[in-house]
Formats: sequence, C-alpha cells, structure tokens
Amino acid sequence: MIPLPRPLLVLLAVGVAACMFTNGVLALPSAPHPDRTVIALALFVVSFLLTITDRGPTMSMLVSGSNAGVSFAMALLCAGAGPAPDSAGDVHWYIGAAGCLLVLTMVRRRPGHAWLGTALVVGQTLVWAGFDGAVDMGAASFALWVAAAYFGVRSLSHAMRDIHQFARSEREAVEWQAAQDAHHFERQVRLTQTSRVALPMLRHIAEVDGDIDEQDRHECRVLEQTIRDEIRGRRLLNEALRDQVIAHRRRGAFVQVLDDGGLDDIEPALMEPVLNRVAEAISRLRSDRIIIRTAPKGSDKSVTVVAITIDATAAALGLEDEGEEVDLWLELLRPEGAPVPTPV
Repeated sequence: MIPLPRPLLVLLAVGVAACMFTNGVLALPSAPHPDRTVIALALFVVSFLLTITDRGPTMSMLVSGSNAGVSFAMALLCAGAGPAPDSAGDVHWYIGAAGCLLVLTMVRRRPGHAWLGTALVVGQTLVWAGFDGAVDMGAASFALWVAAAYFGVRSLSHAMRDIHQFARSEREAVEWQAAQDAHHFERQVRLTQTSRVALPMLRHIAEVDGDIDEQDRHECRVLEQTIRDEIRGRRLLNEALRDQVIAHRRRGAFVQVLDDGGLDDIEPALMEPVLNRVAEAISRLRSDRIIIRTAPKGSDKSVTVVAITIDATAAALGLEDEGEEVDLWLELLRPEGAPVPTPV
C-alpha cells in the first residue's frame, strides 16, 4: 500500500476549508446577526489551523474535543438566533464547516469526539429547523460525510492490519525456508563427509563378505568416532585437523573434538588458520588423551587444546588423576576480523 503524502492531504483539507470560509463570508450580508457569523468564522479558522498543525499520528484529545465544541458553537451562533431561514444561499455554510472539522477528526482517529460533534449539530438543526428543514440544509449529507469517513478509516485500518500480518507471515516463511535450506545444506555436508570416510571400509566389508579381522574392527571404531566428530565437532574441523585426529586414534589415543557453539559467529575462512595451527600443534604429540574444544561464548579465545599422558603404573593402581602429565595446554585467540565477543 502506497500512503498518500501528508502535504497533499493537508492541501485538500485547506481547499475544502477555504470553500466553507468563502461561503461564510458571502453569507454575512444576509445573516440576521453578522457579528455572530464573524465569531463563528473566527472559531472555525482557529480550530482548523489547530487541526492541521497537530503533528501526531492521532489527533490530540484537546484538539478533537475542541472541534466537536466549535462545531456545536457554530450551529448555535449561526442558526440558533432566530427562526429557520430559507434553505437557499450560503447561510448554512456552518454545516459544511462543521463537516470539514469533524471529518478531519474522524480521519485522525478520534471517532468519539467526531460522533459527539455530529450528534450535537444534527440534533440542534432538527430542533431548530425540523426534519424537512434539516434535510434541506444538508444536515443529512453532513452526517453521511462523517459516517463515510468512519467506515473508510475502519477499512483502511483493517487493510493495514492485514498487510502487516501478511508481511509478518512472509518474513516467517522466508526465515523458515532459510532455516530449512541451512539444515539441508548441513545434512548434505555431513553426508558427504560420512560417505568419504566410511565408503572405502564399507566396500572392503562387502568384498570380504563381512569376514573382517581385528585390524579392520579397530579401523571401524576409528571411523565411527570420526563420523561422530562431524556431529560433535561441526565447525571445529578442517581437512588437516581431521587427518591428525584419525592418525592419533589409529595409534590408540583417545581424542575428543567438541564444538560448543563458540565459533558460530566467526566466518569459516577466518577459522582455517586457527584449525591449521591446532593440527600442527597436535601432530608432534604422543599423548594418551587429546581434547580439542571451542572456547565458551563471550571468551576472547577461540580454541583450547589439552593433551595428557597417563602414567601406566598409576593407571594400574587406579590413580590415574595423580599420574597424569599435561603435555600441551594451548589456547588460541579469536582470529583477526572476527566479531568482538559479547560477555555472557
């Protein structure tokens, strides 16, 4: 929906108000009390200026209440001083002027004051001129203007609400589709990695008809842990690090790769040098346990690597904690260009 520019609407309102004011001026010679007509014209001009200079999205209560009161006051000043005049000429200009003020009040979302002013003006006209006189003077048309403005505003409000709802639904649909695409891409990446790792062994098992030896079983356990790394390690793996992790497992080391989400805000290209450095650091190790883990969210570190060697004698006596020797404790900073972490 393309909204109409405010200056155009103000210009339209000024044009209508100028016509009503001109009618009022032309009615002065035939008015029974010109001084009252002058007062009514002054009230109309002041009220109209207050209306168009009110800048809020909704008209202020003071201005909308003033419009209702001024509309009734114009009816009293121009029509209540004597018997009902002839319906010809411009003597009933105040009906159009009141309609101008109250339509603007309705459009600016003050229906209570707009209906109140309409009821007062129509009621005063009916009491003063009777039903036929009120119809001839345009009171019925005046009420229809206000009613049309009311239903027009309601229709526009419903349309805008529907538009906002459709826009929100479209955003949710786009976000859902993006999430689905991301999940699909993630699955494809994991399936590709799994196929690359497991397919040679699966072919070997098929070739020997399932009759595998102990070395093959050990290799299957290594490959199963490697596949788990693709789930638990996520973005904490690249080709160099995968190769080093597999090599350590094949020699019998216990290796854990855990991505706790601390790298989610870092571009993969920025993590490549960090992961390459981790692969280089663990390539020289002969430790029994190697743990590679992302730093927690909000930390200025990116990856922590801990390598431990367990004393065989202490392990045999059940004193593994006392016989552990730390071979490597490495904490790598977040790469340059990565977003500044927000403390949790």
